[in-house]
Amino acid sequence: MQNQFSFLTIFSLNDIVVFVTSIILVIGSIASWAIIIEKFRLWNRVGRRTPEIPAHANADTIADKMITQFDKNLWFLSVASAVAPFVGLFGTIWGIMHLFAAIGATGSTSLAVIAPGLAIALGTTALGLVVAIPAAVFFQYFSKKSDDLYNRIDAAARDRKHKS
Repeated sequence: MQNQFSFLTIFSLNDIVVFVTSIILVIGSIASWAIIIEKFRLWNRVGRRTPEIPAHANADTIADKMITQFDKNLWFLSVASAVAPFVGLFGTIWGIMHLFAAIGATGSTSLAVIAPGLAIALGTTALGLVVAIPAAVFFQYFSKKSDDLYNRIDAAARDRKHKS
């Protein structure tokens, strides 16, 4: 017995809703990974060192400005991790509704009729999870790193005030 399913079959069928849902999820995954790679590059450039705050500067303002670049686009990872499973579920529900319509039209409930449509419908759920899981993990990871950097900058600014 040979398995004929692949994710490419999701894109080759004639159900436009499942197709568009899948395309949205693929775009979400590409955008998420682009942000994740960009954040890794940014954090590798910075390393573990705490940026210096000029003596005459307002420490809170400088810390907020420094952290902005690390928080940039993290909102997308947060949204993708929350929304992608529901988009995938929508594609699954739509695909199953389409499958039931096909069963009604053919009058057959054989596995040969049900299995391909069900596999394609569930494929959108899998795509939703492919988007959501890395987005959720790396949103938390980069948020924590950003918070830690902010705390280091804040501590350095307080130390500077106490030394003055």
